[in-house]
Amino acid sequence: MAAIDPQALADFQAGIRKRYTDGQILVELRESAERLGRSPTMREFAADARTKVHPQTVIEHFGSWNAAKRQAGLVPRRFATREELLGRLRALGEELGRTPTARDLDERKGSMPSKSLLWHTFGSLARALREAGFDVPLGAERLERAVEQGAALARVLGRLPKMEDWKRARRDDPALLTEWQVYRMIDVQPAWAAFQYLVRERLLDEGASVEPDGSVGA
Repeated sequence: MAAIDPQALADFQAGIRKRYTDGQILVELRESAERLGRSPTMREFAADARTKVHPQTVIEHFGSWNAAKRQAGLVPRRFATREELLGRLRALGEELGRTPTARDLDERKGSMPSKSLLWHTFGSLARALREAGFDVPLGAERLERAVEQGAALARVLGRLPKMEDWKRARRDDPALLTEWQVYRMIDVQPAWAAFQYLVRERLLDEGASVEPDGSVGA
């Protein structure tokens, strides 16, 4: 076998790299992630019949597989640091103009960290969001926020909110907790009636009138 000249090999590798630009490779990574529904591993990327680039080419361009995925806006499924995860949440918040929700993460699989990764790293999505700088209530503060939101919604509706009212209101205002998040915070059954009771007490404290049928007056 003929000896390999190091300079000739380097020239050959440079020529191979020129077949794809960095931008083209990043597009390949993003499109593969979209088809897969998550950030691809090297094996998954190589097995994707619609990719045109070999994983080794990706590594040669960017130095490592995870470095390439970071450049593509894809969160590596392993070895992501806490600050990288928080940075992705902050960037999403800036894009949305509000605090990200679990649904936002689900709709961006592949380009955002999964809920399970955030839970494993921070203990919960709420804690991750709070550490990222978003105004996210926890524990008793969370229930207090729900009651405050319930009182505001009751004044708009003119009556104590039902679960279906809350569900409809949240479609217009993602800052509201979900109706099931509210429900699970109440450890007295029936839970929603107990929540309505708390909302009624808040309204009464604020000087509003609440009739036995739940209708609310000024």
